[in-house]
Amino acid sequence: MAATIITTEDLREFKMELLDDIKELLNNQSGHISKRWLKSPEIRKLLGISPGTLQNLRINGTLPYTKVGGVLYYDYEEIMKVMEENKIHNKF
Repeated sequence: MAATIITTEDLREFKMELLDDIKELLNNQSGHISKRWLKSPEIRKLLGISPGTLQNLRINGTLPYTKVGGVLYYDYEEIMKVMEENKIHNKF
């Protein structure tokens, strides 16, 4: 069996690749949802609201949703769009 020699340059390259992978994982987890369609509990957790508040937002048309069978789904991008459109800028 042949021996493989690992140089310090090999280790440095491995370290940089590993750091890049870790940074990518952290960026994907820092507040960004990776799936498109979220269910009610996920939206409540994301927005920090109660089931009643979520229901009111649906009823008054603030949050768009899709109903499949008895399950309500919310498009993550649409929710973020609503949040941006309703952002209030204080002028001091």
